[in-house]
Amino acid sequence: MKLNNLKPAKGATHNSKRLGRGQGSGKGGTSTRGTKGAQARAGYEHKIGFEGGQMPIQRTLPKFGFKNPTRIEFQPVNVAAIQALAEAAQLTEITPAVLFEAGLVSKNGPVKVLGNGEISAKVEVTAHAFSKSAIAKIEAAGGKATTL
Repeated sequence: MKLNNLKPAKGATHNSKRLGRGQGSGKGGTSTRGTKGAQARAGYEHKIGFEGGQMPIQRTLPKFGFKNPTRIEFQPVNVAAIQALAEAAQLTEITPAVLFEAGLVSKNGPVKVLGNGEISAKVEVTAHAFSKSAIAKIEAAGGKATTL
């Protein structure tokens, strides 16, 4: 095999249509564009979502909902998870950094403690937000809930 015998695989290449080169080519006259109208003209462009004059789908479907640009999305941690962490690591103080090291929350984003489960360990919990039931359970167990 040499460089001068290299050629593409059979069927890999196609001859380009030679449009508008006379009637004998079979592609003369309208050059495969049909007759008249904007699409037959040079420089024709349609807007995104144009469906040929049919009512476009983005206009038929209703708009609904609201995306709040200032929404704060908390990372939830239940008191049951705090109880398990306090028992496993013999901790008396729980902070977002401790929760991150334990793999319960990601590094960025505020933490909210929720009241699902039971807690009996006397721990001082520091977080960005607490539910009322979480505060009640932590304080009933002799702990303290501190908001950052």
